[in-house]
Amino acid sequence: MKHRAIKRRNVVIGIGAAAGAAAVGGLTLSAQASAGTAPDEPSDALAFDPDAYTELTTTVTTDDGDKEVKYRFWKAITYVAKPVDETYQSLNVSVPVAIGGKAIDASGAPILFANSVGGYMPSSVADADGIGGGGMPGGGGGAPGGGGGALTSNQLLALAAGYVVVEPGARGRTLKDDDGAYYGTAPAAIVDLKAAVRYVRANKGRIPGNTDRIVSAGTSAGGALSSLLGASGDSRIYATYLAKLGAADASDAIFATGAWCPIADLEHSDGAYEWNWGANKQSNGEQVDQTTSKQLRAQFAEYQASLRLHRIDGHGTLTARNYDDYLLTHYLQPSATRYLKGLSDGDRAAYLADNTFIAWQGGRATFTWEDFLTHVGARKKDAPAFDPFDLSSPENNEFGAGTTGARHFTAYGARHDTSGLDSRRVASDIPEKLDLMNPMYHLARRNPGRSKHWWIRLGTKDSDTSLTVSANIAASAAGLGDEVDHLYYWDEGHGANTDPADFIAWIAEVTGYKKE
Repeated sequence: MKHRAIKRRNVVIGIGAAAGAAAVGGLTLSAQASAGTAPDEPSDALAFDPDAYTELTTTVTTDDGDKEVKYRFWKAITYVAKPVDETYQSLNVSVPVAIGGKAIDASGAPILFANSVGGYMPSSVADADGIGGGGMPGGGGGAPGGGGGALTSNQLLALAAGYVVVEPGARGRTLKDDDGAYYGTAPAAIVDLKAAVRYVRANKGRIPGNTDRIVSAGTSAGGALSSLLGASGDSRIYATYLAKLGAADASDAIFATGAWCPIADLEHSDGAYEWNWGANKQSNGEQVDQTTSKQLRAQFAEYQASLRLHRIDGHGTLTARNYDDYLLTHYLQPSATRYLKGLSDGDRAAYLADNTFIAWQGGRATFTWEDFLTHVGARKKDAPAFDPFDLSSPENNEFGAGTTGARHFTAYGARHDTSGLDSRRVASDIPEKLDLMNPMYHLARRNPGRSKHWWIRLGTKDSDTSLTVSANIAASAAGLGDEVDHLYYWDEGHGANTDPADFIAWIAEVTGYKKE
């Protein structure tokens, strides 16, 4: 195939935000040599074409200044042999070939596998014109609920660090065929992402980068899916789904996991949400039904006890009774301390004057759990937050099936249904789908194919979910001996990513990558 040098609008990215544009010319470069040993032969339908790229140029603002990056871009590669919808079941690949005018060889670089799923909605890369352009149909940069936008900085900074970036699309909950049947509900998204990982690994030696050093990234529902990818590597429970799509005969295990504000562990999220935010009023100033809240909090206490998790700080078992102390001492107070230390003396004094609930002494912030909840303010969701009685949540749609657009996935939600259902029980296929969608299921079973390295982030003011959800994933992984880097961003909301440069450095550290 003839290589085509084109011009594109330059993208300038700061730490977490786009910052300007200018036009520059592309540059035709010689073909990059394949690296590694001879790969297994994938089927013709799943063979990566190393020549089918376009050459692009972008500018990335890093801590070391602006870097011009020339890269090769492979667009909308279908990653399964029998796709249901190629618009979503395709991926883009970006490979840097020159950074700051210096040619580089990315053949042994880590691969950032960055999904742009938000709200369990469909995510397509088909219309992207370069790195970071995936998301909703039309390449809009991410779905509602914290999709691709929060992670675009990760993708561009990874490219500027010399990494390969793979951006997969995936089916989502709203997709319907001509007969009105849903074909993107659970477990479609995780099956698609696993199939995409298999495609990359099956093309070892053809696709640039180290296919044994894949690092996933995702935000919100995408963060849940990234966690699930990490926890469920090579699990047999997906085999039938993957075979039906004609996925590559390769491993779907990943090396490391990056997850921001994961909307995960859905069947237990209602209880976790009430334990965390049950005392907070809604934006209209009213409290949710306290009987419902109390019953759900009791469910969380029972579930948390069943996990038998140990606190990462070494202070015993993690239970509903001590979770507030655990969050305060291990996450929230250190988060506030980091934030305040990063301010100038004047700004710190002003912040403390406006937030008198924080005691600042000896360079350390302390406060009570009750004062923290007051500081966060209104909760974002009603009760139940994820499986409401009227079937109105996105998660109800995520568990739709056939022509039924929304279904209950908890016994509590079904038992209290107000939508007019004939049955007050969850459908018989729901338990299996919950296992397919929950990283905690795989961590509890000590899945040997799981990721052993975890980067998990959440904003302290994120009431889209409970603060316990990511903390439980972290405690589960740490309890299995995995390396876990988990912290909360002070005063940040849903989808925050305030330390992307640190994430890029972490990838190099855990993968052992040293750029020549």
